[in-house]
Amino acid sequence: MSRVGKNPVAIPSGIEVSVDGAVIVAKKGNNEKRLDTHGRVSIEIKENEVVLTRAGEDKQSSAYWGTYRALLANIMEGLDKGFKKSLEINGVGYRAAVNGKVLELQLGFSHPVHFSIPEGITIAVDKNLIHISGTDKQVVGQVAAEIRAFRPPEPYKGKGVKYTDETIIRKAGKTAS
Repeated sequence: MSRVGKNPVAIPSGIEVSVDGAVIVAKKGNNEKRLDTHGRVSIEIKENEVVLTRAGEDKQSSAYWGTYRALLANIMEGLDKGFKKSLEINGVGYRAAVNGKVLELQLGFSHPVHFSIPEGITIAVDKNLIHISGTDKQVVGQVAAEIRAFRPPEPYKGKGVKYTDETIIRKAGKTAS
């Protein structure tokens, strides 16, 4: 039995939830998120919460039950509070700037790196910090990972792009004998 799936998902105030067949639709203002369950779970809306129950008794059904419950909880949290990731740029001459819908990064290459910002994502730059926010947890994490992948931190001086809560294990350089 899924320990995640059996918990109901609370509906925060200001969010409207409806069921269209096997699709759960959550709206807040002009933001709308849809979760297609493909008929793998049963959906029931009770007062201020959504209750998911599994369609079958097999192991795969239990896995889908917990997965769709977690995805629905992330949609609710994203519409209510939003998700945020922060990246830190370390290195001499490394900097970032937002020009319209493009993030421009100077990361020690011979050319600037241009990253087009996807729909629903806002990026703010504050000195050497890049703040990424949005309503979709997966997209926020993916954008942060793609930006970090342009120049991952190296272990000797710690230069590169890293998450603010990430710790880089430093290596000792060459020693004089």
